[in-house]
Amino acid sequence: MNKVILDWNDITRLAGKLIAQLNPEDYDVVLAITRGGMIPGALVSEAMDLRNVMTAAVMFYQGEQQALEEPHFLQFPGDALLIGKRVLIVDDVWDSGKTALAVRERVAQAGGVPTVAVLHYKPKFSHFPEEAPDFYGEETDAWIVYPWDPERSREWGP
Repeated sequence: MNKVILDWNDITRLAGKLIAQLNPEDYDVVLAITRGGMIPGALVSEAMDLRNVMTAAVMFYQGEQQALEEPHFLQFPGDALLIGKRVLIVDDVWDSGKTALAVRERVAQAGGVPTVAVLHYKPKFSHFPEEAPDFYGEETDAWIVYPWDPERSREWGP
């Protein structure tokens, strides 16, 4: 599999492409999917001046090739925080699509109006060909290594 290693300049560029597609007046809250969506979620919320930022801690992957059958929600905002809210769900990548769709469904079940935005969309790997993120920075079929990925930890210090 083709592997692409991104730096912080790449992230700034991708976030800018994503933000340019979004209208801040369309959203009440940013819901960042941990862990990969936390930095993109922060960049989006800052650029759009959306101060209501929440996290959805979802575990779905164990390494590059090992996906769990179903998402495991470690933490999720209570329904009272989402009901009637226009929720911008932000993640780093739509790979299989399972995580984003599980979060989108949970927001909808809570009475929120979900929209999904990701830095990278991988349609060739999506398990849901009829579905896609509402917004994305780039389309790719590469394995993306983000600056915050654990395999890059040796770059962070001694």
